[in-house]
Amino acid sequence: MQSYGDETRPLAALSMPSRIVIGVAACAVAAVVAIHLAMVFLHVAPPNTLSKQQGSLIGDYVYPEYEQNWKLFAPNPLQQNVAVQARAQLRTEDGTTRTTGWTDLTAGDGQAILHNPLPSHTQQNQLRRGWEFFLNSHDAQNRATGLRGELSERYIRRIMMHRLDGEWTADGGRVEQIQVRSMTTAVSPPPWSTEKISNKPVYRVLPWWQVTADDLPKGATNQ
Repeated sequence: MQSYGDETRPLAALSMPSRIVIGVAACAVAAVVAIHLAMVFLHVAPPNTLSKQQGSLIGDYVYPEYEQNWKLFAPNPLQQNVAVQARAQLRTEDGTTRTTGWTDLTAGDGQAILHNPLPSHTQQNQLRRGWEFFLNSHDAQNRATGLRGELSERYIRRIMMHRLDGEWTADGGRVEQIQVRSMTTAVSPPPWSTEKISNKPVYRVLPWWQVTADDLPKGATNQ
């Protein structure tokens, strides 16, 4: 049997440049994780000197994707079902306009979660938290109450276009405007309860929003 002696090198051996690249990448990942954990910790921790000084920076990082919500543990949990729906105004190829019917995105998320043992974070929280973000930054007349109001509007528009643009334009045309609404219905009381509630849905209808290139999914065009 031929022996290669010292010329044999383990397969796991790496050159010095490769080790440097891996080390730099590992440090970068560790730094990103540390920053994320620090931001979330400062957001949920009691107010302190650092969180007060950097409140704006922390808020910009956390909202809306990483916001924490503890309503599950509230003394009076939410007793309503809220469905977020959207429709679009299309400009067809012959120059005419057409308005689509309402699409219930909440129902779609519910179907995706049903019987799924490992539903994604997007299916469970993206739409719900995005809508709560909008409500918390607008008054009853749907007017923004601060800078976060404009951010929440852009976030809602991007969710709608990301999910529904292909469905709306399947027969041609382009989306010019979208409109969003919520349908709130009370959760029926248990059979043994004497509480009387109305099952009539309550709608909150937002104004029509003009769609811009920034609202489109990455790589898409609105010509």
